[in-house]
Amino acid sequence: MVVIEFPDGLHEYVTTPVKRVLKVCGGRHEVYYIQTANSRYRLEMGTQGTVTDAPQSVSTPND
Repeated sequence: MVVIEFPDGLHEYVTTPVKRVLKVCGGRHEVYYIQTANSRYRLEMGTQGTVTDAPQSVSTPND
């Protein structure tokens, strides 16, 4: 599972179990694609290590 904590310190978002993590090489930012049991997320990490994209839930076929 992935736990995303919000800056207010009062809220968090918990995903379903992670199935795969893909790191895209190259570019000036680190980009990760995380596939969970029923969603996919794109995380872009800048030089300060901040998440620039909010989670977006999409349906995926079962493997």
